[in-house]
Amino acid sequence: MTPEPALSYLWNTAGCDPAALDSVSFAGSDPALPSVYRVGTLASATIAATGLAAAECLRLRDGRRQRVTVEMRRALASFRSERYLRIDDGPPPALRDPVTGFYSTRDGRWIQLHTNFPHHLEGVLKVLGCANDRTAVAAAVRGWDGATLDQTLADAGLCAALIRTPDEWAALDQAKAIDRLPLFEIERIGDAPVEPLGRGRADRPLAGVRVLDLSRIIAGPVAGRALAQHGAEVLLINGAHLPNIAPLVIDNGRGKRSAVLDLRDVAGRETLLGLAGDADVFLQAYRPGALAARGLGPSDLARVRPGTVYVSVSAYGHEGPWAGRRGFDSLVQSASGIAFTEREAAGWDEPKHLPCQALDHATGYLAAFGAMVALGRRAAEGGSWHVKVSLAQTGRWLQSFGVLPDGWKADDVSIDDVRDCLASVDSEFGRVSGVSPAELLSQTPAFFGLPPARVGAHEAKWV
Repeated sequence: MTPEPALSYLWNTAGCDPAALDSVSFAGSDPALPSVYRVGTLASATIAATGLAAAECLRLRDGRRQRVTVEMRRALASFRSERYLRIDDGPPPALRDPVTGFYSTRDGRWIQLHTNFPHHLEGVLKVLGCANDRTAVAAAVRGWDGATLDQTLADAGLCAALIRTPDEWAALDQAKAIDRLPLFEIERIGDAPVEPLGRGRADRPLAGVRVLDLSRIIAGPVAGRALAQHGAEVLLINGAHLPNIAPLVIDNGRGKRSAVLDLRDVAGRETLLGLAGDADVFLQAYRPGALAARGLGPSDLARVRPGTVYVSVSAYGHEGPWAGRRGFDSLVQSASGIAFTEREAAGWDEPKHLPCQALDHATGYLAAFGAMVALGRRAAEGGSWHVKVSLAQTGRWLQSFGVLPDGWKADDVSIDDVRDCLASVDSEFGRVSGVSPAELLSQTPAFFGLPPARVGAHEAKWV
């Protein structure tokens, strides 16, 4: 698999005009990072889909056509944007809690613990009955069989994954549920009048498009960031009580305003519904059903705002026994056989993840792509729409590309290798240096119109 057929698959699956594919150019080939998986193809294709969808949005608005170019090296820099973030030319950001990582179990298996949020760390330590120390955690994990610990932590609402082979994953009911789903879904969920794509002048593809972004960490925030870089007004809604990872707030907050609401309160939900009534896109990355339980599901929003484009991002998909399981990119890699395959190829003693959070970033770009396609459909035929993507579905697609057995031998890419992919901006955090948008549009270059802001820096209202 190379970027061209991968993009064609995305474009045709979404029912878009195949003639538009002639305006896209690619450069680069796998392996461009040390991995047996074709992560460069995944990055190039999903970013190109987003860029081409933006170009089509502009064409729908004023008839202008433009070319889209994606260089694999730049696409992979975007897929590692959190790794290359720098503040005031300081050190690389700390993204992981020390306890997060792989551990061997009593029965000779491996399990990954994910403890980057304080309450997840506290819960894992409580289950294990040990101190907050990696050595103590390793000793405690060795007292458990892997599958038992995996299920115990999942039942407690915590974040972990047993390292499985691809065949072990395929035998699970959750994998079978994912296999029945397409890579992504763009579903009409209600009737609504035809609406123009955006408000005011079409100087950028998404100028005048309003996006509510209810997401944290990487996949959902990348989707909101991708919409912002093509001109959408993105309002990030966070909860003051919810944990965040500071470098990700900065990296994925570029181009957005940030407000806080407490959705546990009636007043907070009413304020959000008021904002949604004037929004075009409602982007959320809560576990399936969590917002619907608070009256904020797709059908609720379609009633409040006929014509809404509701985008749902999840870890393990919206169907199957794991639909409600908490998950992150690295956990999906561990559960689905990706970490096992990387380890086997490289001959490592312990499991090995992809060289970037590829499932997160690709899923984020797919979410943004789906949102733009749905906005185009609303402009042509009206209706309310629901876009559904998940890390597990994206991971299955990556695995379908096949492997490059010696791909893990490719050279790694340091920040010095991608200096030309970075741009700096002054912010309340200091001088922020981050990866620029990778898709190059000939008429409306993608860029961030706002610097990143702290959580809750703005009022919960539209400009």
